[in-house]
This record gives sequence, C-alpha cells and structure tokens, in this order.
Amino acid sequence: MNEQIARDVVLVRAIELADQKKEVLSEDDRMYASRSARELAQWQASDKHADVTPDDFLQQRSEQILKRLAERTPAFAGFAKRSTGLRALAWLLPVLALALGAALDRITDPHRVDLLSAPLLLIIAWNLLVYLGLFIGLFIPARATGGPKSGLIRRLSVGKLAVPRKVPPVLATGLLGFMGEWSQLSAKLTTARLSRTIHLSAAMFALGAVLSLYGRGLLSQYAAGWESTFLDATQVHSLLSVLFAPAIAVFQLQGFTLAEIEALRFPQTTAPEGGARWVHLYAATIFLLVVLPRLVLALVANWRAARLGRRFPLDLDQPYFRKLNETIGAGTGGMLRVLPFSFTVDEARHRGLGQIAIMLFGEQGRMMLRPSTSYGEEPREVLRDVDLNDPNVTMTAVLFNLTATPEKENHGAFLDYLVKASPRGIAVLLDESSYVERMGQADQRGLGERTALWQEFCHFHQTTATVVNLLDPSIHPLDAGVGLKMSAAA
Repeated sequence: MNEQIARDVVLVRAIELADQKKEVLSEDDRMYASRSARELAQWQASDKHADVTPDDFLQQRSEQILKRLAERTPAFAGFAKRSTGLRALAWLLPVLALALGAALDRITDPHRVDLLSAPLLLIIAWNLLVYLGLFIGLFIPARATGGPKSGLIRRLSVGKLAVPRKVPPVLATGLLGFMGEWSQLSAKLTTARLSRTIHLSAAMFALGAVLSLYGRGLLSQYAAGWESTFLDATQVHSLLSVLFAPAIAVFQLQGFTLAEIEALRFPQTTAPEGGARWVHLYAATIFLLVVLPRLVLALVANWRAARLGRRFPLDLDQPYFRKLNETIGAGTGGMLRVLPFSFTVDEARHRGLGQIAIMLFGEQGRMMLRPSTSYGEEPREVLRDVDLNDPNVTMTAVLFNLTATPEKENHGAFLDYLVKASPRGIAVLLDESSYVERMGQADQRGLGERTALWQEFCHFHQTTATVVNLLDPSIHPLDAGVGLKMSAAA
C-alpha cells in the first residue's frame, strides 16, 4: 500500500468513525462502497490471476466513499486534494540556499581571499557540528511527540490545521481526527523528506559559496593573506594544516609552509597566482567536508522517503480493517491481550472480556488474559516475559477497575512503561461493573465523576480510557474499534 492509498484509507476511516449516527455516510452508502470495492478488486485480481488482497479492497472502497463525499460536499473535495506545501518547499529551499551562498562574497572583501575567512570557516564548522549531532542522535531514542519539530512535522504532513467551513459538523470532526492521526502515521515519511530538503539545501548553500569564489575570481584579482589579533603564524599554520589536510591528500594540491604563512600576514600582498591557490584549497575542502557528505545524506533520506512512500506502514490488524476484510473473506479474527492491574477477573468478567474481543474482531475474535499485576510490582519485572511486539497479538489492553483510585506511582507507572515499550500502542479498558454493583445505577453522578477522573488520569499518561461493563458488555458496544483508542506507537 503506497502513501496515497494509505492516506485515503485513513481519511475514510476517520470519517466513518466520527459519523456514528450515519449523518454523512448512510448504511447504504457504506454497503454499496464495500460491495462495489469487492467486485472491482475481484476483477483486478482476476486480470492478474491472483487472489483479492485487503490492500486492493481498501483502495477501491476508499475511492468510492471519497468520490461520493466530494460529489455531495464540494468543500470536502478541496480538502481531499489539499497540498501540504512540502513538495514546493523541496524545490524552493535548495534554490534559495544556492542563491544565498552565491551572494556570500557580498559580505566579505571581494578582492581578497582571507585564509581565516569567517564565513567559510563557519560553513565548515557548522556542518561538522551537524554531523556530530546526527551521530549522537543515533544513540538517543526519538521523542514521539512534543517540541517545536513535532509542530513543524505536523504542519508539513497535513498542511494548514483547519477544516473547510462549509462542511457538516460531523464531517469536520472526522477531518480533524484524520489530521491528528495522519500527522502521527506519516511523521517518519515527512521527516525523511524534510531531512532530504535540508541536506540538499546545505549542499547547495556551500556550492553557491564556492561558485561565487570562482565567479568573482574570473573578474577580479584576489590577494591572499590573513590577520589575527590573538593567533601567530605558527598557530595559523597548524590550524590550516588540519583544515586543508583532506583536500591536499585527496586532490594532491600544493601544500604550504610556515614561512609562506608568515609571509602572507596582512598588509603584505601576494602574487596573483597565490590567490587562486587558496581558492582551490578552500573549494576542495568545502566540497569534501560539506557538499559531498550533505549530498550523501540527502540521497539516504531520499531513499528512506521513497521506500516509505511505496510501502506505507499502515497497521491493517486494527479492528476496523479486520471487520472490513471479513466482507471479502480475508478476515482472520484477532487476538485481544488483556493485562489487568490489581484486578482479579472472575468467571463472569472473563466471559465479558471474550465478548469484547468478538465485538472488536468479529466472530473469530479471541482473548488472552494475563495474570494481574499487583500494587508495588515493577512493571519491567512483571512483564519481562511478555512480548509487546508479538505478531500474533492484535491489540494489547490494560484493564483497570473503576472502583480503584488512580495513583501515579502505581497505575501511572504501569501505563508509562507500556506506552514507551509497546511498538503498536496500547488501549485501556476501564471496567465499571464493580462500581455499579456497589453503588447502584442511581449514582450516575458519582459514576460520571469517577469516570472523568480516570479518563483525565489516562490522558495525562498518553492513553485513552474506554469504559466497559464486563458483566454486561452490551451496555457499551464497541463497534469496529470505535470505542478503543490506542496510544501512540512507541
């Protein structure tokens, strides 16, 4: 599934999940789209002499639904085709950087090659610092959210964070949900594209500076030399020897002696050929230390972006997709793994968990109940034998009892560990059955206050709580994964 298909599929899912009352997409619309998509996917598969795949079905279905929504709501059609501006930025920024680099000599002496040229030394030093930062970043775990970079990535992923005014409220809610989800799903792809643009721009800026040196040298005679208040000729010779060593070694350029450096101290002047010699040294050094590495980094980022664009990592194991896949006979059920915290699950509630798994994954849905974690136990130790990336498990959910009072050092620590350690995110089930048994149905105010407290607590720990009643799961039906929201993937 490529990026565009994944985007359409996620957009349709966000709209369908928001439109619970079928205000913009009726049940007939959805059934018609599924039926048409199944037939189209079967025709395509027969042409290829292959089986129908979920990817083909989801692509056809999303196209059908988006087309229908665009016909009914013209403002939505504009949103569906909205550009993020990232493609324009990918061309504009390198061109602008090249122009700025070419204009660099305008802020320096146009008739002189300074051996201690601050602009050229800053270009080299800055890029070396960037390489060091990138190397250190390899050993630092990426932050999932937060920070100014996340805001930029979100903006470049979905464009302007606003929905058209002339769309129904429920459709606007779906579009907002899509923008939030798509910005997370496409963050790696957007980051790769932004990195490609930045590396290419840095290379173009340095290339522009080098071109300006040679361009001005064609029309002017450079005088090479140096001056410093704090450095003597010996220190300058040592500094330049290190700086130009790669260029001298790779391109076999002429070196220099301490006496030559001493003789070049301003206000002395040099012969015309002396200026060209230092221009070549600086140009070769910038090419080796800036242009070439940046181009390599841009190519690596481009490869990553192209790979993610062709094979977008959309998790089709989620309940929404599993239920849709059942319509083409590709449904394989799913496994709900439940991790109770200070919760002894009796036989009746065990059956309730099984019914919830069926609600989420269809008739083939299964449930796996893990032993309960007690207060004070270290999550890392308790869950050391739990593979949170087990491909056989579709969804992992933490189970809390609504009667308990959430505690940061116990419930919070348990959630924090799972959020950070779960590659596919976690869900939170909040069972109200014990509270209702104890307080009765009449205490709706207390039930609402306790539920709000838990939901706020879970939100603080980067998760979303879903209220269930394990003695009667039908009280809170979970259709197509609507009621189970996953935390962001680690």
